[in-house]
Amino acid sequence: MTRKRAAAIATILLVSVAAIWFYARPEIFAPKKEKAAAPPVPVVVAKASLQDVSVQLEITGRTEAYETVTLKSRVDGQVKTVRFSEGQHVGQGDVLLQLDPADFQAKLNQALANQAKTNAQWQKARADVERYIALRAKGFVSDEKVAELSTAAAAAESSASADSAAAELARLQLSYATIKAPISGIVGAKLVFPGAAVKANDTTLAVVNRVKPLYVSFNVPEKYLPKLQAALHTGKKTMAAEIALPGGSELLAAQVRFIDNGVDASTGTILLKAVMANEQEKLTSGQFVTVSLVLDQLKNAVVIPAEAIQQGAEGSFVFVAKTDDTVEIRKVKIGNLQKTQAVIAEGLSAEEMVVIEGQLRLTAAARIKPVDGGKKPN
Repeated sequence: MTRKRAAAIATILLVSVAAIWFYARPEIFAPKKEKAAAPPVPVVVAKASLQDVSVQLEITGRTEAYETVTLKSRVDGQVKTVRFSEGQHVGQGDVLLQLDPADFQAKLNQALANQAKTNAQWQKARADVERYIALRAKGFVSDEKVAELSTAAAAAESSASADSAAAELARLQLSYATIKAPISGIVGAKLVFPGAAVKANDTTLAVVNRVKPLYVSFNVPEKYLPKLQAALHTGKKTMAAEIALPGGSELLAAQVRFIDNGVDASTGTILLKAVMANEQEKLTSGQFVTVSLVLDQLKNAVVIPAEAIQQGAEGSFVFVAKTDDTVEIRKVKIGNLQKTQAVIAEGLSAEEMVVIEGQLRLTAAARIKPVDGGKKPN
């Protein structure tokens, strides 16, 4: 085969391969079609408005009994009867427990007998002194005898006083056998039962809590301390608060009346206590609650729905809906953020429209299609 013939065959093969490849990939040489424009993104928008806004602080707190008393016996004894039911409402002075009074009654009887004896001795000694004073006036007895009898009468009077005090102590100990409620409130669980031995100032018998009114204690970050002090240093010396159970819709009124005298260095917070009437006993001691405080009033603040606020690498931003149905990404500075609304300190003006639903599909300059708020965007 000659060299020219081989070259011709190679040329024919190359042309054949090129033809096959061209017909297999026609799009390479076909004219490019223009890309279709992306459809507008359906969104829900809201208008920024000027409002007077209350700056609120919401903190988790805990209820405390206004008064709590742990009952203990003032004498050693044995429980005879328990007269209360667990969780019962009791009034001040109601009998809750009774210790066996037999020993105390016997001691009182003995003390009264001793008191009667010494009183009789004192009366006789006093009568002797009066008689001997009369005899001394007639010269029948000496001054020494009268002085001796006067000393005996004074000793008898002292003995009578001591026995009177002993009788009073025995009477008190007998009264201590009856244990009464020192305050009005709710009594807790039974901690002793009939037959149980109790030790003075040691054995816990019951716990009574006063829950009308009720304390609510909570800790506030120290950065709010100046505003709290300013509010509490007014003429009323109180600060309004609202109390709600977590997840509850009902708000209960309370008044902050106590602010601690120092900041907790370990947490950077300061303790406050509010007092609520709790007349219906909707709350009890030990519950977690949400405390709302009004720290300030903002006049003519720019307000938008809280759903419009988005978070990015550079901070908070919103999607602003423009008149040409596109969006602009706008950085904003939040003055106050609450459950349903946000106060914008910088970056947004009143009457501007912001996107509150459908932000996930948005980018800078994206086309939008505002829809009714009742219809959720796809």
